Amino acid sequence: MRFAAFETSSDWCSVALYLNGEIAALEERAGQRHTELALPMLGRLLGEAGLAASALDAVAFGAGPGSFTGLRIACGLAQGIAFAWDRPVIGVSTLEALAQECGAARVVACLDARMREVYYACLEREGGAWRATIEARCLAPEAAPRPPGDGWLGCGSGFAAYPGMLHHVADRVVPHVHASALAVAQLAAPRLARGEGVDAALAAPSYLRDKIALTTDERAAGAVLAPASGRGQTPFLA
Repeated sequence: MRFAAFETSSDWCSVALYLNGEIAALEERAGQRHTELALPMLGRLLGEAGLAASALDAVAFGAGPGSFTGLRIACGLAQGIAFAWDRPVIGVSTLEALAQECGAARVVACLDARMREVYYACLEREGGAWRATIEARCLAPEAAPRPPGDGWLGCGSGFAAYPGMLHHVADRVVPHVHASALAVAQLAAPRLARGEGVDAALAAPSYLRDKIALTTDERAAGAVLAPASGRGQTPFLA
């Protein structure tokens, strides 16, 4: 099985190529340059493997939650390749990819959603997959529930943005871990092998939240109510 994977839900642009159990990957801190970087990165991986895009059996992408624009970019790239060669597409949860990147068995995956909210899930590894102890949701960081039991590792940008409000949900924290295309490929492989890929037209991001910006009044209130770190008061326009 041979497939490409894209992960562009954050500041990082990440691309991977899965070839019969082996994965090659590239990533770069992109800012707003994901569209500029992603396809050349895939071209480099394909070139090093001596393959053309037509040789791919499928395309995977980080489906979210995360940056609205970033999710649309990854989905659009996957759809474009899949449409061109009539290949299936599979979306992988960004929070699961974040947990996969951590390498722990119990992970509190938490991403800064801006607007004084976080994307949040508690995941436990079962074999090669992840089971949600607390399902993915968007909420205020102070409202995040503690998962049952001990040994939880907290990871993701939410812990960097709101450390004082999330200290209760994990036993240890690695805030700067981010989801990668390598992790997306690792999670997509068994699912694609089971035939879970869908037609490109059916691929879609998972936003978890429809609202993408604060109103003027909400921003003004945020200047007073935002946490002391200063994070969380900027509209999430990406």
